[in-house]
Amino acid sequence: MFAQVIQGRVTDAAGLRRQWEKWERDIKPGARGYLGSTGGVTPDGEFIVVARFENEEAARANSDRPEQTTWWEETSKYVSDPLFHDCTEVDLINDGGSDEAGFVQVIQGKTKDVARSRELDSRMEPQLRELRPDVIGGLVAWHPENGRYTNTIYFTSEAEARAKEKEMESAEGFQEFMKEMEALSDGEPKFLDLTEPWMSSR
Repeated sequence: MFAQVIQGRVTDAAGLRRQWEKWERDIKPGARGYLGSTGGVTPDGEFIVVARFENEEAARANSDRPEQTTWWEETSKYVSDPLFHDCTEVDLINDGGSDEAGFVQVIQGKTKDVARSRELDSRMEPQLRELRPDVIGGLVAWHPENGRYTNTIYFTSEAEARAKEKEMESAEGFQEFMKEMEALSDGEPKFLDLTEPWMSSR
């Protein structure tokens, strides 16, 4: 899987939403290898979308389509200083994302040791499946920049996510896991809450 992360400050949320719907209607049918996207605008006005493709070649082919270029030229009017992260390394949480999620939290940060962080996440996943039924799934997209990532987590609802988060703190081994992850963290992670996520799938 290949993921492209696009983000920036919103200048016109309504216009951006119209462009999302236009892409769904007019551009998506011709996007070969497209798997889906999750996006939205945070309460403080930051836009982010994680688009998933079968591979990098499919994503490049879509970007090179004239209709995609025209669409982005219009869309960029509604986003200030957009950033793009092309991620060839993607790890799935449970079975990946889901359009059924009522709440999506995006966590962006940097780790000092990518291999160790991926190992810890993999080791924690069975416990996550057991103790966090509110987590439908997710994915971690590793940026080209060394150690940077975008972690997108799909929840049944925000209320259940907040409640289960507190319960998880007392689970066996969780505090040790968190201490090691925090020790690996290079700076404080950034949290982007999408309380009204925009979903797209093939």
